[in-house]
Amino acid sequence: MSSLAELQALIARHAREGQPDTALAGVRATISLQPTQPVHHVTRPGFAIVAQGAKETIVGDRLFEYGEGDFIVTSVDLPICARIVRASADRPYLACGLTLEPAAIAALLLETAGSDDEATAPCGYGVRRAPAELVDCGVRLLRLLDQPRDAPVLRPLVEREILWRLLTGEQGGRVRQIGLADSRLAQVSHAIRHIRERYAQALSVDELAALAAMSVSSFHRHFRAVTAMTPIQFQKQIRLQEARARLLAEADDVAAVGFAVGYESASQFSREYSRMFGAPPGRDAARLRQVAPLERVAA
Repeated sequence: MSSLAELQALIARHAREGQPDTALAGVRATISLQPTQPVHHVTRPGFAIVAQGAKETIVGDRLFEYGEGDFIVTSVDLPICARIVRASADRPYLACGLTLEPAAIAALLLETAGSDDEATAPCGYGVRRAPAELVDCGVRLLRLLDQPRDAPVLRPLVEREILWRLLTGEQGGRVRQIGLADSRLAQVSHAIRHIRERYAQALSVDELAALAAMSVSSFHRHFRAVTAMTPIQFQKQIRLQEARARLLAEADDVAAVGFAVGYESASQFSREYSRMFGAPPGRDAARLRQVAPLERVAA
C-alpha cells in the first residue's frame, strides 16, 4: 500500500464528519461525503495534506485550488472562505492537518542554518505538491491515533520531522517566518492580533504600523503581501464572521449584533453582510441552523 493510500485509510477510519479534531491535540482529520457550501472562518498557523478530493479557498483577492496529493501551509491568522468541490460517498474528501507552533519552529531553527528574513513576507497561505517524505510523516502521525501508549513519546519526534520537511521544502520560507520573532511576518502578526482583539473599534493604520514597527507605507505593503487584503478589508471580514457566529448562537436582534461588532448603521451592516454571505443576516442565520455541521466549521 502506498503512503497516500494508507493516509486515506487512516483518515477515513478516524475522521468524523463535521468534527475534524482528533484525540491528539492540534491534529485534525477531515472527511466529507459531498461538496460543501462556502465556509467562512479564520485560520491558524498550520499545515495540512489533502489525501483525496479537492477544495477551493479564497484569501482576500486570491483563489487557491488544490486536491489529492497537495499540501497547504498557513503562516498567520487569516479570514478565509473555503469550500470542498470534489467529494462523494464513494470517494469522500479526506484531509489531515497539524497546528504549527512558533516555539517549536524557533527551536528547530536554532539548530539549523537558515536564510535571512526576506524583504517582503510571503503570502500567509500557500499550496504545493506534497513530497513522499511529507506524506509518510502524515501517515506516522495518524498511526499514533491507534497507539495511544506510544503517542506521548513518538509524537514529538514525528512532529519535529514534519517541521524539518516543511522548513527544507518549497514552502520553507513561509514556515521559517512563523518561528522568527523579528521576521516581517511576526511584525505583521502583531497588527493582525490587534485587529482580531479590537475588531469592533475604529481602525488606526498609524497605530497598526507602530505596532508592526514599520512606516505606514511599508506596513501597507507587507500587510497586503501576507494577507492578500488591506487592513480595512481584513477588519471587515473579522467583523462579519463574528457577527455570523453571534447570529448563529440564536441572537434575535440583528441590528444589535451589527452594533456590537462595530457597525454604526444597521443598513450598512445588512448590506455588507449580504455581500459577503449571499443573504441578509436573519435569513442567513436561519439557513445555517438547518444545514449540516460541516458547513459551519473549517473543513
